[in-house]
Amino acid sequence: MNIPSKIKEIREKKGISQAALAEASGLSATYISQVESGKKSPTLKSLQKLSDAIGVPFPILSFLALEESDVAPQKRSAYKILAPAVNELIQEVFAIDVE
Repeated sequence: MNIPSKIKEIREKKGISQAALAEASGLSATYISQVESGKKSPTLKSLQKLSDAIGVPFPILSFLALEESDVAPQKRSAYKILAPAVNELIQEVFAIDVE
């Protein structure tokens, strides 16, 4: 699970600059750059601010950042079935194109 890279992906797809995200979140552009590049580990509070600023609730962002390896082996078949439909719904509701 890599939430910072998902924040960057959504930010870019929504056409939001790091400077605009900094202003909207109350965090510095330098901090956001370091988080997105993996140079700094964000706090939960910072992740919440960033998710609010990109318009995607944190629980939804956490789901989007899930990778198959994050799911317990006995639950992976359900994840494989449900994830595409959930991602499609998220795209429609939050107007983002997720991969």
